[in-house]
Amino acid sequence: MKGFFKTVFATFFGLALFCGFLFVMGIIAFLGLALLGKPNELSVENGSALVFNLDANIPDAPAESEFQRAISKLTEGDDTRRYSLREVLTALDAASKDPKISSLFLTGSLRPEGYGAGFGALKEVREAILDFRKSGKKVVSYVVTPSKRDYYLASAADEVYLNPFGAIDVTGFASERTFFGDAFQKYGIGIQVTRVGKYKSFVEPFVLNKMSPENREQSQKLIDDLWGEYRGTVELTRNVSPAEYQSLADKTGFLLSEVAVQKGFATKTAYLPEVIEHLKKLAGTDSVRSHTFKQVDMGAYSSYVARTANAATSKGDSKIAIVYAEGEIVDGSGQKDNVGGDRFAKILRQIRADNNVKAVVLRVNSPGGSAVASELIQHELALLREAKTPVIVSMGTVAASGGYWISTASDRIFAEPNTITGSIGVFGLLPNIQTLANNFGVTFDSVATSKNANIFTVSRPKTSEELAVVQGFVDQIYTNFLKRVAEARKIPVDKVNEIAQGRVWSGAEAVKLGLVDETGGLESALTYAKKISGSSEGIRIVEYPAAKELSEQIAEALGERRDPLSRVFGPASRELSQVKAALEFFKSFNDPRGVYARLPYEIEVH
Repeated sequence: MKGFFKTVFATFFGLALFCGFLFVMGIIAFLGLALLGKPNELSVENGSALVFNLDANIPDAPAESEFQRAISKLTEGDDTRRYSLREVLTALDAASKDPKISSLFLTGSLRPEGYGAGFGALKEVREAILDFRKSGKKVVSYVVTPSKRDYYLASAADEVYLNPFGAIDVTGFASERTFFGDAFQKYGIGIQVTRVGKYKSFVEPFVLNKMSPENREQSQKLIDDLWGEYRGTVELTRNVSPAEYQSLADKTGFLLSEVAVQKGFATKTAYLPEVIEHLKKLAGTDSVRSHTFKQVDMGAYSSYVARTANAATSKGDSKIAIVYAEGEIVDGSGQKDNVGGDRFAKILRQIRADNNVKAVVLRVNSPGGSAVASELIQHELALLREAKTPVIVSMGTVAASGGYWISTASDRIFAEPNTITGSIGVFGLLPNIQTLANNFGVTFDSVATSKNANIFTVSRPKTSEELAVVQGFVDQIYTNFLKRVAEARKIPVDKVNEIAQGRVWSGAEAVKLGLVDETGGLESALTYAKKISGSSEGIRIVEYPAAKELSEQIAEALGERRDPLSRVFGPASRELSQVKAALEFFKSFNDPRGVYARLPYEIEVH
């Protein structure tokens, strides 16, 4: 009888596995056929409006493929759209010249993830929207309760429609840190630090209970710069002076719909059906769906534009490579959402071996990280320049510390006024759990062949001699960092030391200090790359890291599980995410010597 049940169970288990395999393969085959069967042409009615639904994340690097998005939606219910920055910029430019596109409609609310949809990238998107307006075509936006990022884009429209029950957030910018110093002390977690630069304050949340005076000074200056850029940008299209904006931020905070219209932040209050009727007058009524206007979705349009552009340049040999360094810089290969030193060094070596690559644009959107990994990448970029391949850096929302380190090996640096950069400093973070473990009766013992053999153990605090060894690493790396900057920017080392000290600067200030050559975004860097390399207009643009093979996409899409917090929005989830992110910093701390060139804190403006 036991053998009978074993056989039955094995049979059912095998059938279940087989059915599961068929189900997965069926999904893959269906999606594959659907994607392969897509026509190269996109049917767009004359006069259509391009609909840009902002319920999306906008990373700098190429977004996941349509196949990966479809799998994620089926397996996880994750319907967050991800447009790459260049995908959006290219589509808006093409739409401004497309005789079939009459207007642009902005709606929805951004869903930032990781380093996506930061203000540096959004400034480029906003300027592309303004360029669309210059073509003589209308831009209409509809908002309900827009975040500051949402309004940053929506305010670029000719007409801003605000839901009658909505409000405009004019509270200003704030940046808040979570401090664990007292908690770590209470529970017996020891943190020892080594650092160079009085503003290099990344370690503060682990040892203090509030900002140091130096950190408060630099943080206030930075958000003042970013807030000034934000107010000045909105003034250009909404005719609200920075002084009036500041007064409203101090006294009111939120503008209800009628006041928002009165003050010029919105054109008119309206519900979505009214806005649709207005768009029907601009674009015409859809020939199939009479209840709405003629339209084409940004996703479909941007994919069509990309396919058309690729087909037009696929026969060319000359190339410009865009390398996206987005996320924490870590030792080793890293993951898809960070910058692995070994992986990116390999990519750069492949590019150097390709004689058809005439220039490299390095797009940096990184707070830095491992000093060793940063040096590996910087060295490969320097070899590219020695091989007479120009390297142009385009700084995104953040390009600080290790992100600035890798930027030094370049012919020219572009940054937006609201880019966060600088942070030229180094630190070491050395945790230990001796007291915590001892409180639970756990002890440690060891043997070693030399005094420093166990220098990075977490079982005890470091001795003064061991701290001196790590401080020596930190001092040496800081000295090399200063030399890299001095040589690249043609600034005396002493002067670099004055503006370094781990201090963070806005892009606008960095230009004044000589750390950046000029303001501009990714498209400005590409234009310069074409010019300096003497390349023709038909040159191919290739992007790295390159797209994965289909098998890798399938494994990654089916194996990935997103954090539930990433799809929850609101003040409570934001605070939980901040605590979670602060605790997870340790995961990316994998430098072999425990020394880091990283932004002194995680900038989250809200």
